[in-house]
Amino acid sequence: MEVLSYLIPISLTLGGIGLAGFYWMVKSRQFDDPDGDANRILSDEFDDRPKH
Repeated sequence: MEVLSYLIPISLTLGGIGLAGFYWMVKSRQFDDPDGDANRILSDEFDDRPKH
């Protein structure tokens, strides 16, 4: 039972870090255009080669 006194704060800390990371990704607009990347890779209009 003593191990729970260590595991509960550690799990809450890791959960808080994960939640903070999720909020940071939402605020930095990582999920704004999830379909755009999928469509861009199939389109001929997108050219990922470096320009000379």
